[in-house]
Amino acid sequence: MIKTKAEPFTLPVLPYEQNELEPYLSARMIGFHHGKHHQSYVNKLNELVSGSELAELKLEEIIVKTAGDANQRDIFNNAAQAWNHTFCWNSLSPVGGRKMSGAFGRKIEDSFGSYENFVKEFSQAGMEQFGSGWVWLVKEDGILKIVKTPNAENPISQGRGIALLTLDVWEHAYYLDYQSRRNDYLTTVLEKLINWNFAVENLEKA
Repeated sequence: MIKTKAEPFTLPVLPYEQNELEPYLSARMIGFHHGKHHQSYVNKLNELVSGSELAELKLEEIIVKTAGDANQRDIFNNAAQAWNHTFCWNSLSPVGGRKMSGAFGRKIEDSFGSYENFVKEFSQAGMEQFGSGWVWLVKEDGILKIVKTPNAENPISQGRGIALLTLDVWEHAYYLDYQSRRNDYLTTVLEKLINWNFAVENLEKA
């Protein structure tokens, strides 16, 4: 999320049309998730930081500054959720999914044994995340790892390397389309929508 100093945070435009992820994620679900949930985090964050020094910081800086501080938990939650959702939208693509080839594909195979094992382990991590949270592919200590975080936590707040991809496992991310079938949601998105180009871009920045 890009902002200039002292300007309010704004909801980023989706990198695709709401209906472009169909039939795997419906336009109704994307519209509700982006326009209602994500927007609410942005609105609440602006309300909480208005007039304070935090209003002049970038989202990543707010996350680092407020992580673990019980007195600033509301600010952390809304800043982190605003960042997490933006990162998640970019982790999806209408032309995503499929087995990754090239150098990054080899990194996946070196780290997880095979692409199929990666999909299995990533989905399993999502299923094992009790309640709300996120599943991430990160580069940590020079290798690729799968990390799950509860609630609004993310690799920035937990110091877990560089985030490459994420999927949202809060119930609102999938319930309209998949009801309680979280595993179906995870495996479908991984196989049909995951944006490997975004992962490569993040890895190159690491």
